[in-house]
Amino acid sequence: MNYKQWLAAQTVSRLEGVNGEELAEWIEYPPNPQMGDLSLPCFKLSKQLRKAPQQIAEGLAQGWEENPLVERVEAVSGYFNVFLNKSAYATDVVGEALTQGERFGAQDIGQGRSVVIDYSSPNIAKTFHIGHLRSTVIGGALYRIFNFLGYKSVGVNHLGDWGTQFGKLIVAYKLWGDDAAVEADGIDELQRIYVKFHDEADVRPELEDEARAWFVKLEQGDEEATKLWRWFVEISLKEFHKMYDLLGVKFDSYAGESFYNDKMEAVLDELKAKALLEEDAGALLVKLEDYNMPPALMVKKDGGTLYHTRDVTAAIYRKDTYDFEKAVYVTDAGQSLHFQQWFKVIELMGYEWAKQLVHVPFGKVSLEGAKLSTRKGNVINLEELLTKAIEKTREIIEEKNPELDNKDEVARQVGVGAIIFNDLSNNRVKDIVFSWDEALNFEGETGPYVQYAHARACSILRRAEAGDGASQGDSGAAPELGLLTDPTEQGLVRELYIYRERVVQALDKLEPSIISRYLIDLAQAFNRFYRECPILRSDVPADVRSARLALVKAATIVLKSGLALIGLEAPEKM
Repeated sequence: MNYKQWLAAQTVSRLEGVNGEELAEWIEYPPNPQMGDLSLPCFKLSKQLRKAPQQIAEGLAQGWEENPLVERVEAVSGYFNVFLNKSAYATDVVGEALTQGERFGAQDIGQGRSVVIDYSSPNIAKTFHIGHLRSTVIGGALYRIFNFLGYKSVGVNHLGDWGTQFGKLIVAYKLWGDDAAVEADGIDELQRIYVKFHDEADVRPELEDEARAWFVKLEQGDEEATKLWRWFVEISLKEFHKMYDLLGVKFDSYAGESFYNDKMEAVLDELKAKALLEEDAGALLVKLEDYNMPPALMVKKDGGTLYHTRDVTAAIYRKDTYDFEKAVYVTDAGQSLHFQQWFKVIELMGYEWAKQLVHVPFGKVSLEGAKLSTRKGNVINLEELLTKAIEKTREIIEEKNPELDNKDEVARQVGVGAIIFNDLSNNRVKDIVFSWDEALNFEGETGPYVQYAHARACSILRRAEAGDGASQGDSGAAPELGLLTDPTEQGLVRELYIYRERVVQALDKLEPSIISRYLIDLAQAFNRFYRECPILRSDVPADVRSARLALVKAATIVLKSGLALIGLEAPEKM
């Protein structure tokens, strides 16, 4: 049951001229359970009804004696507070979790409509570093959240496999490259000669002209340029797939910038036909000063294309191919102007679906306050970070639980999970200064904390199944969930109930950290319940034991589900 909608439906008839849906949005969950399970602040109603908030609350508090779902109500300081019937509440929430299993909290909001999510999108021949982690894990979480709520997610890895940087790399390779070194060291060697190019170009600016000329050759299909480019792409994808496998991230399309090379001419023709393209010193652009933006450059004076050209072309292709309800672009906030510009170009082209394009910006990652820069070599290799996290987890396992089965597998699940959770526990727009100590800190409100709560719950269920504490026997009947009325039991029930709402909020705000923070709250509620409510002790009555085990099972379902949404696995033993 959606209790906010239920309460709104129960009260709207008493409030003349008030909309029920709007009323449901005003209903809150009080921070302290002593203030009720649901609360309606009456201040917003005061002007509309021309009554004092407390008077409205007192009016709403009349006539609830016969309602089976309500234990009591009260009017306090302009708030109408409702205390739900504890037995009915627990029976409803826990019963639904056990019945629905992994689908608990899922909804069919999307009704099968497509959402294209463009995320990760690293540049070919450059190290996959911590700056790429944010787009990858935020996008991956949104992909799963949209699917969970009934959409058909289409994950696109818009690889940076085109552009002047390939002219630079070709020049660098021809000057300083070595086949054997590239084959042996892959991206690391390509990265080395790319950095060397920029060092050399500082004193030999003519190298930049050579690079531009080689990229034009590549665009024109030059055989040598194309062969080198394909080799660089192949080497890079091999490295990227290792990272995606470790992170548990998948894509439905790897159509990068090069995919649109033969599709841009038609878009440029369309821009010309619609009188949007103007020449300026040999370059072609779309003027946007009427919208307080600099012009969108579409073709350089040497004939080369740019990000704007490829992004506009890609958006049109994706709309034609996937007929998306929404197209979501997950990139750092520094690219916000770029997206505003080409979104406006799509709109000026007359496409109504321009309003379906959404930029999801995230804060930048810096290294000890310095901007990440591949060309300067100022990056943290993601593989190195993940490897260190796994190694640290393995050491902790050896110290605390050396008899654990599948130690390597659990170390991977927990180590990688810690890195993902560390990123997704922050609001996505927050800038991050990378710290090795913070990234590898598994204490406190972390991914391993939530994973351990799940493992502890699984341990309780295993012990129960093995007969631990079952001396009084189980009748085999369905658990009496109405017995879950203890305050800590009710606290856990309340957190389980809120899951459905938090997932929808994460979707509406395109903010996976809402799930991460929720999981911390849920794990804390479970741990309080575990400490204060004995489950397998021999003096616990059989019916209470059965009900509490059902609550534990419900907690494992939601912990595992929530972790999966943000890309973490849920080990059953740790």
